[in-house]
Amino acid sequence: MKIKIINKSIHDLPHYETIASAGMDLRASITEARILKPLERTIVGTGLFIELPVGIEAQVRPRSGLAAKKGITVLNAPGTIDADYRGEIGVILVNLSNDDFLIQNGERIAQLVIAKYERAEWEQVEILSNTDRGEGGFGSTGTK
Repeated sequence: MKIKIINKSIHDLPHYETIASAGMDLRASITEARILKPLERTIVGTGLFIELPVGIEAQVRPRSGLAAKKGITVLNAPGTIDADYRGEIGVILVNLSNDDFLIQNGERIAQLVIAKYERAEWEQVEILSNTDRGEGGFGSTGTK
């Protein structure tokens, strides 16, 4: 699948690191480094603009290494980029650590996953079918 992209950053286009990678790293495109303090959040631009086909979304997800090593994650994970959005891809980062985090231009801050989706049509009914699980939720299927 080909996706149209405008790159206003100085960085290379996002790409898959391995043949089996699901996501591509997004890099910060900022004019000067900024500090993200503990429990602070910010939107970081990437300089990327995309045109997705209808039926395709782009999901902005945290980078596991950044989350595990530095406590930095994507606040609304996964963030959805809809097919009709034409603005710059921005990443909402939050610092869940106790230390300041320096965001530098070119820093790999998130990953982008391209995915198909289905649109649902509601069918309003009075009764749903029975299952073994029934109304059990939030941990109800675990072992006792």
